[in-house]
Amino acid sequence: MSSNLLKYEKELYKNNITLIAGVDEAGRGPLVGPVVAAAVILPKNYHLEGLNDSKQLSEKKREKFYEILMTEALSIGIGIVRASEIDELNILEASRKAMYIAINNLSITPEYILSDAMSLNDIDIPTRPIIHGDALSLSIAAASVIAKVTRDHIMYELDQKYPKYNYKKNKGYPTKEHLELIKKYGITKEYRMSYKPVKFVMEELSSEENKEMSFE
Repeated sequence: MSSNLLKYEKELYKNNITLIAGVDEAGRGPLVGPVVAAAVILPKNYHLEGLNDSKQLSEKKREKFYEILMTEALSIGIGIVRASEIDELNILEASRKAMYIAINNLSITPEYILSDAMSLNDIDIPTRPIIHGDALSLSIAAASVIAKVTRDHIMYELDQKYPKYNYKKNKGYPTKEHLELIKKYGITKEYRMSYKPVKFVMEELSSEENKEMSFE
């Protein structure tokens, strides 16, 4: 029940803090595409039956909750950090940056921020990181759904651009099929070059090219 997920929010309500932003990200593990963060401010004592950590929901349910939240949330901010910047910063710092961008993109300034495990110190708003926050706080659960669906939609666009990689199914994660496809077709600019499986494929392709050159 989503009402059980309001524990942290209700503690803040007691201190007359109602503009609470839940913040979460999606896309740390994939080999391709951006990391996406969302910041969501819900109405006080908000209830949406079944809303939970996006990882516990089917894709159909995530899409349904996404549509409802886009209408019913007081404010939603999105932060996107592309693959090239993930390579420059590392995925932890890129995720943190995406969260800051999402918070800055809110149309309402929150009084308090609940984040999914991430410490956000470079901001003049009180913040509380909660381990497994997407399963413990409704605001963070809402942010996890918005971040996940937003990123999935980006991957669907990439799937249209590069259909042979099957991003619609693998969402850029290193599935066995996906690894085989990048070995077969190579790497596009949307890949995270600092990730080991991508590096490995790049090295393999490079060594094969060198072998071919040595036979010429």
